[in-house]
Amino acid sequence: MHKKLIIIGGGPAGLSAACAAVDRGLSASDILVLERDSEPGGILNQCIHAGFGLHRFGEELSGPEYAGRYIKMARERNIEILTYSMVLSLTDDRCVTFVSPALGYTKASADAVILAMGCRERTRGALNIPGSRPAGIYTAGCAQRYVNIEGFMPGHRVVILGSGDIGLIMARRMTLEGAKVLAVCEIMPYSGGLARNIAQCLDDFDIPLMLSHTVTRIHGKERVQGVTIAQVDENNGRRPIPETEQYIECDTLLLSVGLIPENELTRGANIALDRMTSGAAVNQYRETSAEGIYAAGNVLHVHDLVDYVSEEAEIAGYAAADRILGKSKESKKTVDIHTGFGVRYTVPERIDLSRDSEPLKIFFRSDNVYKKVQLIAETESGKILAKRTKTAVAPGEMESLEIKSDDILDLIGTDDKFIRVYIKEFGGDAK
Repeated sequence: MHKKLIIIGGGPAGLSAACAAVDRGLSASDILVLERDSEPGGILNQCIHAGFGLHRFGEELSGPEYAGRYIKMARERNIEILTYSMVLSLTDDRCVTFVSPALGYTKASADAVILAMGCRERTRGALNIPGSRPAGIYTAGCAQRYVNIEGFMPGHRVVILGSGDIGLIMARRMTLEGAKVLAVCEIMPYSGGLARNIAQCLDDFDIPLMLSHTVTRIHGKERVQGVTIAQVDENNGRRPIPETEQYIECDTLLLSVGLIPENELTRGANIALDRMTSGAAVNQYRETSAEGIYAAGNVLHVHDLVDYVSEEAEIAGYAAADRILGKSKESKKTVDIHTGFGVRYTVPERIDLSRDSEPLKIFFRSDNVYKKVQLIAETESGKILAKRTKTAVAPGEMESLEIKSDDILDLIGTDDKFIRVYIKEFGGDAK
């Protein structure tokens, strides 16, 4: 079996990429979207809260409504979406092996592949919390599915560990369903979620956010009976401070302790990964180290807004279509993107420069909370390509800088080998 473009994942990234490829001129009959679930839409199908689509559609939508927009767009373009399809392997020469009820065990080759598998949650096993293995411990996303899709209540007296967006949203959701959320504990001195979610999900419901706190022990044999929490020492590797321990009686512990890009297939194809994002290292077209294989969405790096997922996937869809249609731009020079002071990672990690380069947006996250800052992109030789002033930045919110096409073209004729992206505090001089 051969398809010109195979997209692995039918969530918001995969559907956006497929629609973009068709809009770029690729025939819908040349595209195959593989989705392992019973229907497309990805994780959005269980995200029934509002807050999606403000950037993309200019209106506030629920997760299923946002997904429904893209499902409709894909069907209007007659894009083939094969559900119940589990991809088993991917090679660097774009051979995809998958199984499905419709086609059985299938090997398919492609001129281009877009990875859009999303991400998964960290589990208790990644935390090494002492205690037995009682019922009542869930990841926040698992609890979200139980409540919103299956109609089950995970528990009634709840402690949440981690203040990522899913945990914050589930604090509100569990409260609305009649549970008592006793505390949200966050090991860092700042929240990992969006400021709007802290306000709408915790503050509006008087749910305490305990920063620099963690769970040190889980109590209970058959079912969670309680947890011990403690303050952590920020100057000593965030180790729990024994004299600050307190016991909270509860029957449920929800874990919102980070998301990991779903990159087993990526590793199997020997594609280079970024050690900070755990996703593929890509150029501005979202092309990985394997020629003709692209990545977009949460499989590349974890986003805070699905609107940005769609925007990024559109870039990959356009680039894959250009490759297939023979319209790809010839690279004249490659410039790496380095992180400087205050920046945890960037996407993309490199720029392939051509004679008709377009404006480039660099996405990045800060490594801490900083106030009164400038966000700067600067060449190796010291030329500032982009600068933006902000009153504050935090790791929970994505930042970006846009570089003009003329400035990108100018890099071709220089000896600069990298661009540095960094944060400068007012009055500071660090890079």
